[in-house]
Amino acid sequence: MIKVRVDGALERAATCGGGGDEREIVVSTQNLRFWYSDKLVLDDISLEVAAREVTAIIGPSGCGKSTYLRCFNRMNELIPIARHEGRVLFRDRDIYARGVDPVEIRKRIGMVFQKPNPFPKSIYDNVAFGPRVNGYDGDLDDIVETSLRRAALWGEVKDELKQSGLALSGGQQQRLCIARALAVAPEVILMDEPCSALDPIATTRIEDLIRDLREEYTIIIVTHNMQQAARVSDRTAFFTMDDAGAGKLVEFADTQALFTTPADERTEAYITGRFG
Repeated sequence: MIKVRVDGALERAATCGGGGDEREIVVSTQNLRFWYSDKLVLDDISLEVAAREVTAIIGPSGCGKSTYLRCFNRMNELIPIARHEGRVLFRDRDIYARGVDPVEIRKRIGMVFQKPNPFPKSIYDNVAFGPRVNGYDGDLDDIVETSLRRAALWGEVKDELKQSGLALSGGQQQRLCIARALAVAPEVILMDEPCSALDPIATTRIEDLIRDLREEYTIIIVTHNMQQAARVSDRTAFFTMDDAGAGKLVEFADTQALFTTPADERTEAYITGRFG
């Protein structure tokens, strides 16, 4: 197999999760198929995501990466024409089973979107929003400070907490959205192209933050940027489309292995730029 490098982005080798049976699986899908109306978008996706790892999902546009990500916190069911078969598990429990509260799922599995979307509220109220909605009656000041510190934003905004979150720069707004997600103490953080709307400096800050957060959280990131996947993730899943346009999982492996010695020729073709 031809070795492939992505602009030197593999200097950081993925070391977490290499022990096979030692991996603690937090979320997974089993034979997942997903439709919008009669259009099959995802076909037979089985994948396991381990605790305190960053898992990247890469693949060409239209292969269902973002749809797959939103399956993990039941956001797709907000679309009336969406339906699925198979299982989506969180801590071995099917999150779509009868009696499972989607609000609780979204609390434990947070999400950061492609475009920063702070609420039209103060910085403080953005971070405090989730705990308030969930009835938290403890020290909100402590939660706000802790969440902003974890999002590497406290030092920049600690004297401006009453300022609107919309007044921050794009990169700061995205870190504010990460702080807002952290404030409800999730176990898993989903990130859908979190840097695509940011400049290179802001992107570097977010990537540094992702590497720091993996010490405490399980992170799944969809990215079109293969260099970014190589820089920040421990394991990478490559999706593509079959002849009917349905998303398929081609390969899921240690990030360094996938980018240097891909097991499937379709993976090699994609990461070397021969298609996609």
